[in-house]
Formats: sequence, C-alpha cells, structure tokens
Amino acid sequence: MTYSADYEKALEIGRPPNIQRLFPHSKALVVSGKVIDRAMLKKTKAMTIAANGRNSIVIRGTLKAAQRANAAVIIEIAKSESTYCLINMWNIARYVDTFCNELGITVPVAVHADHFGLKKQGEIPKAKIDVPSMFDAGITSVAIDASHLVDEENLFANLELSPFIPSWAGYETEVGEIKGKEGLSTAEEALFLIQGLNAHGVFPDWIALNNGTSHGIEASDSGIDVELTKKIHTVLEPYGISGAQHGTSGNHYERLKRIASETSTTKANVATALQMISWGVKVNEFGNAILDEEGAFIKVPDAGVTDDVWSEMVAYAQKNGFKGGNYKNLNLPFENKLLAQPRKIRERMEQAVEDFVHDLLVTWFNAADTAPLALDLILRKGSYDLGPKGSTLEDPAQWTREKILERAEVLHKNPQAPGGNYDD
Repeated sequence: MTYSADYEKALEIGRPPNIQRLFPHSKALVVSGKVIDRAMLKKTKAMTIAANGRNSIVIRGTLKAAQRANAAVIIEIAKSESTYCLINMWNIARYVDTFCNELGITVPVAVHADHFGLKKQGEIPKAKIDVPSMFDAGITSVAIDASHLVDEENLFANLELSPFIPSWAGYETEVGEIKGKEGLSTAEEALFLIQGLNAHGVFPDWIALNNGTSHGIEASDSGIDVELTKKIHTVLEPYGISGAQHGTSGNHYERLKRIASETSTTKANVATALQMISWGVKVNEFGNAILDEEGAFIKVPDAGVTDDVWSEMVAYAQKNGFKGGNYKNLNLPFENKLLAQPRKIRERMEQAVEDFVHDLLVTWFNAADTAPLALDLILRKGSYDLGPKGSTLEDPAQWTREKILERAEVLHKNPQAPGGNYDD
C-alpha cells in the first residue's frame, strides 16, 4: 500500500510516545483524543462515534465505516466493560493497531478508556496505578468518571488523578450520575467541576452530562434533553470544553443530529446498539433492540451469528439469569465462539456494523471527511500534542479545599434524585 508524504509525516510526528514505543513499525495513525475532538471542532457542528469495542467484530466494522466515511473516530472500552468483555483497557490498543494495519485503515483513530469509574474515595490510590498502566498499554485518551460521588469529591478525585494523565492525552470528565436518570445535570454542577479544575490548571477536552439517557437499552423515547445540553454547553463555553454524549444507542436520529448541530458535542458513545447489531438481534432504525411479546430478543434470519451460536447464547443467558441489557455479559464467554464462525458469517456481522456506523457518521453526525482535518492539525502543530484548548480563568485562591467545600454546600441544598449506576 502506498501512503502520501503527509500521511507518512503524520505517522512520524503524530503518534503519541506510548504508541510509537508499542508499535514502532505500524502504519496505523493512532492519535490522542485531542486530535479527534479538534477535528470535529474544525469542521464545526460535527461529532464522531466513540464505539465501545465489546467484541472484535464491532471494532473491525467501525474502523471500516470510518475509512469509508473518511472520518476520524474513537474506539473505546469502559472500565466496567473490561469485567465482562475479553477486550479491556489494557489490550484494546493492540486490537485497534492490528486491525488498522490488516484492513488498511488510514483515518486517525483515538483509543479511549471510557468511564474509568470511581464510586468512593478509597479507590483513588489504586487508580493512580491503573491510569498510568493503561497509557503504558496504548490508551491515548481517558474519562475520569467520579460522577457517582458528591460534587466536591468528584472535583477532588479529578484533581488528584489529573497528574497521572499525560498532558498530550485526551481527557474527559463527568458530572451528574450520582442522581440517577431522574435527576439531570445542572449548569451549576457542571460549572462547579470545570471552574474548580480550571483554577488548578486542569483543562479537560470533554465533559459528559447526565442529560436524559440511560446506558444500555432505551425503554422509552424520552432520550437526550437537547435544550438542557445546549444550556450547559453555553455556560461552559469560556472554558473551551466540548461535550461527550453518553447513552447514544436507541435515540432518535433527529435528536442526535440536533446534538451534533446545536451543542458543543464532538464525541458520541455507542455501545449496546453495535453489540446487538453484530449478533444479529433485530433492532429498530435507531439501533434499539426490538423485543417479542415475552420480552425476549428477536434474532434476524441470515444476519449476525449462526443460529446454532445464537441458541447457545440464549441458553447460556437463561441459565445465568441474563435478561435485557444484561445480555452484555455474553461478550466474554462467547468472544472466541464468534471468531470461530465461518468467514462468511463474520463478514456479514462486520458489514452490518459498518453500514450502521457509516450512516451515523455521514448522515447524522456530520463527521464525514474529518480525517484530513485531523491530519492537518497534526502537521500544522508538528506534534502529537495539540496542547490544551482552555486557559486559566479562575483565581486559585478562590478554589482552595476549604472554599471548594463551602461552594459545594450550596449545591447540596438542591434536591437530589435517586442514585444512578450507569457505567457503560
């Protein structure tokens, strides 16, 4: 395969140090999450997919869709997914690099550790070991998700872990999950987190909000609250932070199009839909699984896995009490069985994922032809490190530990909804 001079130069200067060390002879342009974010901003009113690679088929199909759309994309896996998928935060970069080289993928791809969740302060010491180890293994972007903690502890956790994230890497933070799906994020909460980080010289690339979606299978069409998202992004605009949209699976396309065109969102996570489509589960046009009268999934004939493998999967799920979204737990025990199917079967699984992702990228996300924009950003900067988008606006003296605790007391007076637990 022949590569352009610009692409060869981008390979030389645009791959972060960990990627250069791990894959010295690779022709895959694995980049920082910052590069993907900036490419969407450069196009304007665009966001790209952050595909949760729960199985090899999903990763391959997404990469092929990105190449076809000439779009810069993100492949990710969440901390919780690493407990029920063979693919995890310590091997996903190797999958991405291998598949990019095999398939001739030349679009820029970031490898993101999503929802690195912290549900109590006692988990931070272990996180100080885990986060650097993930970057050692090829991660180029990370989401520190302490949103299950109260506001001040969320801020403190981000401040404590930020020194362990390379300055060149993509960095996502999150707010609002502690309140569950009935208690949406507020501008006050988001400002508290971003201003507190800003005062200490920490400038995340993305913020994820609790803005109306659940993770997994959508049981209703309430979905993303676009107006709330717009309001919060407007308030955060001086801090140069983009939005990361979680819970994208199952949402109406027009709602996703509005998120791309009317808010500052540049990253849209898609997990459950891609998993179901790869298996051959019947979904609606938005990727949400369709259930029969008894609440069971419907297998599409001549799509996804073989009928024999699907029967095994259903039997295993029934034996272990898996229903609905908990079918995600089939990923780990069945990854090898998916790969052991005939090539024709694997190819139709990939093709289904590719077609679905391509439609998202081109028709709804406005991400087509963002790959050259990402390449240009690297070449113009002459580096893998694009630097921060934000600058210090807040007075550190107003954001000492004592003052943070005082500010948090005001937020705590707001009613809190039932707790949430949305890891994926």
